[in-house]
Amino acid sequence: MIGDSDWFRRVCIRPYASAQSNSEYVDYLNGVAQHLKVDNKKSVPDNPTKIVRVYDARHLSKSGPASYGNASFGFRDVMFVDIEVQSRNGKSLVRRTLVIQDKDGRWYVHPVPDMSPLLCDGLWDESASTKSFGQ
Repeated sequence: MIGDSDWFRRVCIRPYASAQSNSEYVDYLNGVAQHLKVDNKKSVPDNPTKIVRVYDARHLSKSGPASYGNASFGFRDVMFVDIEVQSRNGKSLVRRTLVIQDKDGRWYVHPVPDMSPLLCDGLWDESASTKSFGQ
C-alpha cells in the first residue's frame, strides 16, 4: 500500500532455487522494486490502497509444499494468508499470499509462488478463508 521498494524487498523471501529460477525471481523482484520507485505516486485504479481484512494463516491441505520447502531450501514452514484489500476504484478483492518461514525463523512473502509449482501445489485450490486474524 505504501509503494516502498526497499520494504518490498525486505518482506519477500530470499532467492532460493536453481540458477535459472533464481535469475527469473531476482528479475521479477528488481522489476517490481523499480516499478515502485517510478510509479509509487501514480493513481492506478486497480492498485490496492488499504487492507480491509487479514485472515488467519493456514497450512496447505497438501503436505508436499512444506516438505519440499524444508528438504530443498531449509524452509521451516509454508503457509498461506488471504488478505482482503480495497483498490483505488473502490472495489474489494481477496489476494491469496504464500508465506514462508525461513531458516532464520522470520516469515516472508513469496510474491510469485507460481514460479515454484512444487512449493505452491494446491494453493489456488484451497477454500476461502473465513476466520479473521485475531478473532
